Amino acid sequence: MNVMQLRCFLAAADTLHFGKAAQKLDILPATLGRQIKQLESHLCVDLFRRTTREVILTEAGIVALEDAKQLLNQAEALESKLRNVRNTEARGLRVGAIDSAAAGLIPQLLAPMRAAHPRIELQMIEQKTIHLLPKLLSGGLDIAFCRPPDTRDPRLVFRTLFHETPVVALPEAHPLAELPSIEITDLADEPLIVPDRRSRPHSHDLTIKLFLAAGLTARIAQIAEEKQTIVNLVAAGAGLAIVPRWTSRLRMEGVRFIPLVKQNAAPEAKLILAAAWARDTRDEQRDALLNVLERELKVLSATA
Repeated sequence: MNVMQLRCFLAAADTLHFGKAAQKLDILPATLGRQIKQLESHLCVDLFRRTTREVILTEAGIVALEDAKQLLNQAEALESKLRNVRNTEARGLRVGAIDSAAAGLIPQLLAPMRAAHPRIELQMIEQKTIHLLPKLLSGGLDIAFCRPPDTRDPRLVFRTLFHETPVVALPEAHPLAELPSIEITDLADEPLIVPDRRSRPHSHDLTIKLFLAAGLTARIAQIAEEKQTIVNLVAAGAGLAIVPRWTSRLRMEGVRFIPLVKQNAAPEAKLILAAAWARDTRDEQRDALLNVLERELKVLSATA
């Protein structure tokens, strides 16, 4: 007994006409008749009584009808589920990441992920949070590592992972470059390079709020879009910058990254890194990544 035989039986039972049933399934009447004959042979019963003028269901056919519908529905549901699995495996797991996560988190996740799930291929897209979240909603991404917005879309799930440590990027010839750590008050008169708030509100506000918490005003000298551009401007002597520690992985020659001591900082002056995905969606590959992330979280947060 197979799915095609069940489809033929149900089509014939619905139309009580072999020719119309064959047309409905887009097959030849002889093919439909053969499939039903094979099903009857397998079940050792006649499902139809056929004459030159009519086709009617036998008692066995009537008894089999509802069960056949359920079997076909289950078979089609299984086919659909497996088709989705094949499609997911074929395209891999689409992971979005902001720049610091792309530089620091993802590289550290790759080895344990490959060890635990060697068949899952990660396809990474590096963009800002404002571009990643719409992709989650449209189905273009399966998961994203991003900054959770102040107003969160209820269609998305946000899971806070940890807070990234801020550091100060400064030219290695700068007088502060020899210090083991830097306080905000040390930066009171320094020109600063900050991200554009429209595209990176969290990173922009981090600098502003740290200065406000210290009773100071940030002296903004430059506004830049990308972290790489910010680090390049620091190397060129255009100013200093407060950035996530993972930015130091960019390894720009002539730039040092010194830990920042946050004294009396406002609670909101934190760089939260979160995992986000579309609510009410099921994805075995995404769940596998989250499980690996959970196991590695303590080590990852220590390096952030």
